[in-house]
Amino acid sequence: MAADDKIDNKTDKLKGKVKETAGTVQGDEELRHEGKADQTKGDIKQAGEKIKDAFKS
Repeated sequence: MAADDKIDNKTDKLKGKVKETAGTVQGDEELRHEGKADQTKGDIKQAGEKIKDAFKS
């Protein structure tokens, strides 16, 4: 997995965690769910990159 992809995926997860926490603190369910979705997106992208790397080997 390229370093840029790893950073992008981690950024998505971190951004999602911040949104989720902010939504929880503010009582904003929409923001909390958006944060969880961003985290899931980061996880899925990371899994896809790992699969690509496995086939390259």
